[in-house]
Amino acid sequence: MKTQNYVEIFDTTLRDGTQGEGVNLSIHDKLLITQKLDEFGIDIIEGGWPGSNPRDEAYFQKVRELKLQHAQICAFGSTARYPNQVKSDANIEALLTSETPVISIFGKTWRLHSQTGLELSDTENED
Repeated sequence: MKTQNYVEIFDTTLRDGTQGEGVNLSIHDKLLITQKLDEFGIDIIEGGWPGSNPRDEAYFQKVRELKLQHAQICAFGSTARYPNQVKSDANIEALLTSETPVISIFGKTWRLHSQTGLELSDTENED
């Protein structure tokens, strides 16, 4: 049986691309960029971090209204702040309530992030 090979394009413009100095997109801007990326044929569009700010939360509510032809929207976020409290973690909850078909979750492994940002000991971060 012959299998078909293909490449999926995962675009991070609306999250990682907005982290540059002086970059500030409105919800309207993000929705227009989403439409253009869909028209271009992007497979997955990472829309932002729904729990990080009101603008991203609003984007995830509004993007559901778009009639995308190709792309799937992805919500970005991190693992639970306290591993033993996943069920009550606000970031995890925001990812789920974004109602996207794709979620991208990263884990903070750099000690500076885990100790300073998450206030976890090395042992807690390894669990």
